[in-house]
Amino acid sequence: MLRKIQTLTRSFWQWLPPAARARAARSTQQKFTVSATAIIVDSEGKVLLLEHVLRPGSGWALPGGFLNAGEQPAAALIREIREETGLGLENVRPYFARTDRRHIEIFFTADPVGKASVNSREIIDLKWFTFEELPVDMSETQRRLIADVLATRV
Repeated sequence: MLRKIQTLTRSFWQWLPPAARARAARSTQQKFTVSATAIIVDSEGKVLLLEHVLRPGSGWALPGGFLNAGEQPAAALIREIREETGLGLENVRPYFARTDRRHIEIFFTADPVGKASVNSREIIDLKWFTFEELPVDMSETQRRLIADVLATRV
């Protein structure tokens, strides 16, 4: 009897259009938000940080933002950086990913193109920091990732 139920289930599943199968499978999974974050290092070995309006602690953190539906992580990162700072990016490379409860954060490394300026109400200020100048109360995870990236550039 179990074999017959499995066969019928498989037949029904294969009959469904691919989009319906995807919706059905996803409806049984936890929902997540996803963001892309950049470790952007300039030619002097300094890292770009943004002082965010809605960021806990000092407000200083690596730049990035949330992905839109259907958007690829690197494309979202490039869009967010351009929207917030006017800066272009090249050599965008995946570096690290982590989960934090129901959030997935994908970190990239990138090289800056152009000059950065504050272009968003979400951003109070921006600054290029050496590792020694990083704000002490910024995310410990971000401090560690910056240290790792800068160590590979020496």
